[in-house]
Amino acid sequence: MLLSQRERIRQIIRAALEEDIGSGDVTTDAALTGEETGRARALVKQDTVIAGGEVFREVFLTHDPALEVVLFRRDGETAQAGEVVAEVSGRLKSILTAERVALNLFQRMCGIAAQTRRYAEETKGTKAKILDTRKTMPGLRILDKYAVTVGGGCNHRIGLYDGILIKDNHISAAGGITAAVRRVTGHAPLLVRVEVEVKNLEEVREALSAGAHVIMLDNMGREDMKKAVDLIAGRALVEASGNVTLERVREIAQTGVDFISTGAVTHSVAAADISLKVQSWHRRPGGAAEE
Repeated sequence: MLLSQRERIRQIIRAALEEDIGSGDVTTDAALTGEETGRARALVKQDTVIAGGEVFREVFLTHDPALEVVLFRRDGETAQAGEVVAEVSGRLKSILTAERVALNLFQRMCGIAAQTRRYAEETKGTKAKILDTRKTMPGLRILDKYAVTVGGGCNHRIGLYDGILIKDNHISAAGGITAAVRRVTGHAPLLVRVEVEVKNLEEVREALSAGAHVIMLDNMGREDMKKAVDLIAGRALVEASGNVTLERVREIAQTGVDFISTGAVTHSVAAADISLKVQSWHRRPGGAAEE
């Protein structure tokens, strides 16, 4: 049985907490008595796009359900440097122990969303949509791809199981584009589109003739991309891939392609700079908390 998206995210969180905490947080357990309560604020140190706020919250609540987490920004909103975007309150030991896992996931997701937003902004005014790839952090794909959508991009296939993409190695092993498409078409579910990777105009013609629904132009120059779009003339969807940088994504979009896929929004993205600053209170034995 396939797990629900929410349960898969919970699995990621539980595994990350177990990896980090292990047999216990020896530093926090030694430094604090366990009676301290406090409040911690998540502070962004650079402009970013918020993504993963609920994941940030879920990490703390998974570790200690008694904690309270308030989010001040919704996913998709822009946060400015110096802005407090979330607040966690409750037992200080719990906050400090779960802090790193919560920030690691939150920072990565915000970084992906911000980078995707930059690419999406560059393609405004064209029909091209920014797609992610399978170049995601192992184990974190569901989070990485969600962050892409928050930033204004779209998901390509989630994994090998939900989309057909015939790449160069498949083509070589099958004996050519036509042979590969025929074999795949014979096994593909009725409503699943068949995508074929091509590297020149001759292969574009062959992929069209074979009945490809989507044609991926791999590492083509701008002029050849434009010729390919004109040649395909709406008979298949067109995706540009390879050597897609922020500096040239707009010129790629202006060739008329439908999609531009890039691993740059996930595989080596810089995490957003976010810190957690604690304001603590000490609880007197038998008394109320005092600042």
